[in-house]
Amino acid sequence: MRQSGSVRPVEYRIRLIDALIERLMTEMPALFIVGPRAAGKTTTAARYARTVVRLDREAEAVAFRADPDGALRGLPEPVLLDEWQLVPGVLGAVKRSVDSRPTPGRFLVTGSIRADLEGDLWPGTGRLTRVPLFGMTVREQLGAIASPPFLDSLASGIELLPAHDTPDLRGYVDLLLRSGFPEPVLSMTAAARQRWLDSYVEHLLTRDAEAVDGGRDPVRLRRYVEALAANTAGVVDDKTLYDAAGINRKTALAYDRLLQNLLIVEAMPAWTSNRLKRLVLGPKRYVIDPAVAAAVLRLDTNAVLRNGDLLGRLLDTFVAAQLRAELAASDARPRLYHVRQQQGRFEIDLLAELGGGALIAIEVKADAAPKADSARHLVALRDRHGDAFVSGVVLHTGPRTYPLGDRIVAAPISSLWS
Repeated sequence: MRQSGSVRPVEYRIRLIDALIERLMTEMPALFIVGPRAAGKTTTAARYARTVVRLDREAEAVAFRADPDGALRGLPEPVLLDEWQLVPGVLGAVKRSVDSRPTPGRFLVTGSIRADLEGDLWPGTGRLTRVPLFGMTVREQLGAIASPPFLDSLASGIELLPAHDTPDLRGYVDLLLRSGFPEPVLSMTAAARQRWLDSYVEHLLTRDAEAVDGGRDPVRLRRYVEALAANTAGVVDDKTLYDAAGINRKTALAYDRLLQNLLIVEAMPAWTSNRLKRLVLGPKRYVIDPAVAAAVLRLDTNAVLRNGDLLGRLLDTFVAAQLRAELAASDARPRLYHVRQQQGRFEIDLLAELGGGALIAIEVKADAAPKADSARHLVALRDRHGDAFVSGVVLHTGPRTYPLGDRIVAAPISSLWS
């Protein structure tokens, strides 16, 4: 372990949740920072720690495995316990320490799997405050975090503006293929980044999967991940996926649970309303980063542009990734859903439900100048829900923002980080 004092990573890019962590550290005894592997959890959390314990280093893990309470006692605080899942007993030690002295700012715990893998005995409830950290948004990459989160801007009626140097369609595809993982996106060439992403996928399907749930066949798991990647941002039934992967339903459900526990796939829940009938209740599955989906399918920019279906899916996945990373930092406390009627008669890509039931609806279009028809489902939602409907946005690949109706606008995707 090391005592970090005021040492900070070189050229650290401020993350959207930094302000939240700073605030919570003055009020909460322990924070649980969770997100996909390589999303930057350790780098961010280490900025707030005096002592960093790397549990993925055997020399540091030995003492905590043998006597977690004794190993934890007396360390200069705040203490960062990195990759807790490798020595699960540290969570019990944190719980007992917090129970005996619940003063603010004592512990930070990071991990790359969902906490509920430890089942009913998870000791963090009421002791560790969960803070999600995902891949870097474009806003974070550019250092443009002074403006409010996108959904807060819409809730406040702030006009959406295109970013300076708004990309064209090819530029957006290039951007989403860069990924949101800090290491490759900030310091690597395109060729090195592709190698990194290929390696990330390989490790995910072999080492990480084996560590979390040993005995899984990596060949069959790869086929299932390929089926998920090809259907990212889709509401697809389980049978379609397991037929495409050549596996049975039981195996598919186990793989799906594994990938969600590894935080590489998200199942976005369906939104329901008594004003809309025959809604599909199944989740909309997203690969957490569009560049990972493209790496699984071995796609480059030209290949994406040649496939209209995958182009739309990856743009939707990209937008969802930008919004997902902002949720924890948003004052509006939004939750993201999808909306879809059977046979696709009514469909909205992303629906944010704010505190109090206010609604913000978002459509994503691979179109440089969407017309009013692109907003017809937003109009229908607005007309059904009246004042609860705050705003509707058609995010597109063109350069301009313009109205499409009452409380509905077309805006460039780049307005997410302008």
